[in-house]
Amino acid sequence: MGISRRVAIGAGAAVASLAVARPASAAAPATGPDAIRHCYERQKTKAGGHWHSHVAAVDATGALQTVIEDDIDFVISGASVQKLFVAMTVLDKVDRGELSLGQKLDLPGSIILGGSGIYHLHGVWGDDITIANFLTAMLLVSDNTAVRMCGRVVPALEINQILAAKGFTYTRVEPVANPNRFFLGVTTPRETHDLLWRLANKTLLSPASCDFLLRITRWINGYHDGIRRNMSSAERSRIAIKYGADGDRRHEVGIMFGADGAPALTFAFFAGGLSDVNNYGATQPAVQAHSVLGRMLFDSIATATVPAATARQTVTPFHAVDGG
Repeated sequence: MGISRRVAIGAGAAVASLAVARPASAAAPATGPDAIRHCYERQKTKAGGHWHSHVAAVDATGALQTVIEDDIDFVISGASVQKLFVAMTVLDKVDRGELSLGQKLDLPGSIILGGSGIYHLHGVWGDDITIANFLTAMLLVSDNTAVRMCGRVVPALEINQILAAKGFTYTRVEPVANPNRFFLGVTTPRETHDLLWRLANKTLLSPASCDFLLRITRWINGYHDGIRRNMSSAERSRIAIKYGADGDRRHEVGIMFGADGAPALTFAFFAGGLSDVNNYGATQPAVQAHSVLGRMLFDSIATATVPAATARQTVTPFHAVDGG
């Protein structure tokens, strides 16, 4: 599908741009493709569970090369990672003029969900909020009520129709009796990578809608327990991120941008069958693994610049939603 089906598949694909310029020293950490793959295998073994992952990086010629390819067509419950796909369907209707980001909907108490997010914390409801408002809440703090708000403007069956039209074969939400509600459904690492790469290069939606998604997912008040944990605020701002967790699943996906602002790397880490299932914090083993991998991946592209033809970017807790 999409660009990912045209990239190099072999696990040994060379990624010349991944090597960060460092003084020659025996103590200098390795950050090339082989080192990344070895780190991934170590962290995967340490965390346990069943991992399904895709990492790709732009090489010195501007081509996207696979770095990690681990069971990338496995269909898995996406948990809150699916909220990226749901947001895309809303923005697709914005691009077609059927909705606007400034359009307002009421926020009744009857629609409020607990779990991750902010709206359930208000205690009183009745506000009129814009589509931009609840999309921001859904992506930045993974608000569950915001998913229900999305369903009011894009019903479940229409979400799946848009996903199919965008070229996603397996990624779907799960409809329920109420046409405006749904379970978040399933995806694959390959299709998530495709979404990320098309978003990074502003071909997934209009440039304005892509910028809207990137502005939110790159914001430094977002999720920090995993990939972005051991980073400065400036470093965090160069990573678009979405996290998802439910039960024994811990996922994290995103885009890293080079020093020149161009998209340099995508990552999609999905893991299920994990232990410590009630721990949604930074000490959960898979989340700790993400933090190690995030630091290594960022170091691999921290000083990278890519050819001018590559698109530039100027965009300066965690339970799945029920279908009730």
